[in-house]
Amino acid sequence: MQQKATGVPGIILSAFSGGSGKTLLSIGITAAFTSRGNNTAPFKKGPDYIDAGWLSLAARRPCYNLDTFLCDKNQVFSSFLKNSKTSDIAVIEGNRGLYDGIDLEGSTSTAELAKLLTLPVILCIDCTKTTRTMAAAVSGCISFDPDVMIKGVILNRVAGPRHENILRTSIEHHCGIPVLGSVPKLKKQSFPERHMGLVPTPEHEWAKDSIETAKKVVIDNVDLDVLAEIAKESASPQPAVSSERSKIFEPFQQVSDRKSPNVRIGILRDAAFQFYYNENLEALQAQGAETIFLSPIADKQLPDIDALYIGGGFPETSAKELSENKGFRKQVKDLVENGLPVYAECGGLMYLGEELILDEKTYPMTGTLPIVFGISNRPQGHGYTISSVDKENPWFDIGTELRGHEFRYSTVLQWNGQDEDMVFSTNRGTGFMNQRDGICYKNVLASYTHLHSLGTPFWAEAMVRNAVEYKRSKD
Repeated sequence: MQQKATGVPGIILSAFSGGSGKTLLSIGITAAFTSRGNNTAPFKKGPDYIDAGWLSLAARRPCYNLDTFLCDKNQVFSSFLKNSKTSDIAVIEGNRGLYDGIDLEGSTSTAELAKLLTLPVILCIDCTKTTRTMAAAVSGCISFDPDVMIKGVILNRVAGPRHENILRTSIEHHCGIPVLGSVPKLKKQSFPERHMGLVPTPEHEWAKDSIETAKKVVIDNVDLDVLAEIAKESASPQPAVSSERSKIFEPFQQVSDRKSPNVRIGILRDAAFQFYYNENLEALQAQGAETIFLSPIADKQLPDIDALYIGGGFPETSAKELSENKGFRKQVKDLVENGLPVYAECGGLMYLGEELILDEKTYPMTGTLPIVFGISNRPQGHGYTISSVDKENPWFDIGTELRGHEFRYSTVLQWNGQDEDMVFSTNRGTGFMNQRDGICYKNVLASYTHLHSLGTPFWAEAMVRNAVEYKRSKD
């Protein structure tokens, strides 16, 4: 599905595989363009929250996720237009290898996104212990799909001037594209890693220093002027959005033709819970809700709210602090018993459980759901999910298909509920247990699945609808 050019100067940073250094380079390039006075629109291809958080910090503006599994292609295309239209340049960080997708055709790959947006690709290649072979690998990527516009290469982890010279001359001679930069092996690790990604920015005390380090690496080693020219060459006058495409903006259009529901939705966001798509928060606001950010670590009690949204994160890193805030935990449970609507994903699900056990120590959570959690050293669920709603609940109609993703290291050590308490049948992915997910209790729906509001616009509608009903019940 090849679209017309978006009219927005932009580049996509990709690689042969994950772990090639494209995240550091994407962050550094974003920060460098921003420091030059460019209004830089950052995007992350795929469902990743952590890289998106770093890109947002580097650009000093929200980062949006572009994912053709969670959302259809028209939604992705229009989201890119909407969130880059006032920018000078867009920087998109790809994921995995350039052509890696979920099937033989490369569906959901970075290459597919590059063709959809007609943006040039810059390959960030790990040059460790290789020279001329890199020219063969780059040439293979160029010829594999001629519709993917690979316009340049950035060398990473280069051993020295001789190593760089062989790589540069080999690639430029055999591939006919420029080498835009050469980054040496870095001695200091400025971006500590946890699990399969970077540490979330709220947990990283040196986040701003790390951004500055990445920016300096890029400024010192990458030709930003040529990179900007490549981005500009891809742009042409922006096409009018068709009536079909314009429909996807409806979840984000402010409520204007009916009275605002005037509800307050609490959102737990701190070091323990950081995984929220900006699109999800904006969808709630577009439905007329006021979003109130809360911390179950720092705040002693909840304010007057009409619903609660608990996203994912790493509650295990703040288990002691979460457990010590007894008043907050008790208030969450009491409000649930009185009908407060709560939507929780992954880490939020863990917080709603009875206990979290780490290194043989037990940390009480809210006790809302009869679950005891532990943490594994290996992923227990990772990848895209497809679930079907097959039981009554206050959130989604029976028969609804939900596309999401899961990423968890937590384990279920004890579950005192029943399969009947879960309202999702998991058709793809791990889910909570026994190929099921979506634990429903009163007005609570808690799941290991993360949803994106562009692909699931009725999620925000359900959240606000439940909040309105709860508020009326209090009057």
